[in-house]
Amino acid sequence: MPSVDFKKLRLTENDLDFLVETVSPDVKDKPRLKQILQEDEDFKKSFICDEKVFHRIMDDEKIFLKVSPALFFEVLLRKAVDDLKEVGYTVEKTSHMRIPVFDSKEVVELLEKESLLVYLADMLSSFTRIESYTITFRAKGFLKKIRFNDLDINSLRHFSEAVGEEHRFGFYKRIADICLFILGIFPDYVERNYRYPFSGQMRPKIRGEDRIGPEEYESEGKKFYKLAAECLSDREPEISDIFWDLHGNFQRAKKPLNFISDHYLQYRRDKLFG
Repeated sequence: MPSVDFKKLRLTENDLDFLVETVSPDVKDKPRLKQILQEDEDFKKSFICDEKVFHRIMDDEKIFLKVSPALFFEVLLRKAVDDLKEVGYTVEKTSHMRIPVFDSKEVVELLEKESLLVYLADMLSSFTRIESYTITFRAKGFLKKIRFNDLDINSLRHFSEAVGEEHRFGFYKRIADICLFILGIFPDYVERNYRYPFSGQMRPKIRGEDRIGPEEYESEGKKFYKLAAECLSDREPEISDIFWDLHGNFQRAKKPLNFISDHYLQYRRDKLFG
């Protein structure tokens, strides 16, 4: 079951200190201001959206020593909302061209759903650390070990089919998140890994594994967000709605991530993500 309240992300003490020091460094009663930031969502949002906060996190190479990854990405997502309103279009890339699409209004409307924006901030923060796992199981009388990490989409798909129904939600969610994350933050990697850049021909398989192309990442992302939504429809309908939104608007949901990757994280992506 989800452990995060996707209506809001609770700020850490470091987050609170950072916001106060950046936006209101001269305030006398800092404990009281920090308390208000925790209790008043609109007031907190005004601090997070302050231009001084954005510029400070962008200028600091060691920002994760000062703020949580979740706050970092919430700042970027809220900045993307403002910038997309000004730009008026998004960009779709192919292997050979960039195509402007005048759908920024729809993308902004999607991000203005507070629970979805908070979900995306939490999702992006989860990729700043990649966890590795070892699973031991018995097959044909022998103990076997499988090692994998939580960015290994093929292993996660296999495990989602092997575990009991009550354990599948976490796998479904992570698989869908990987698809959205890769297409949103590293779309160039997908193209390079799938096709030769000049001929456009598909690269050969590696060790019997099919390479995953952009179309499959998208179809798998939509599929597994739908499965995650169905897991929670009865127990957590409000959170289920987030996954239904991502299932139905997958193409649109990746665009603010593309915008963040292109405009804010051009030279920092490999350093930020595990």
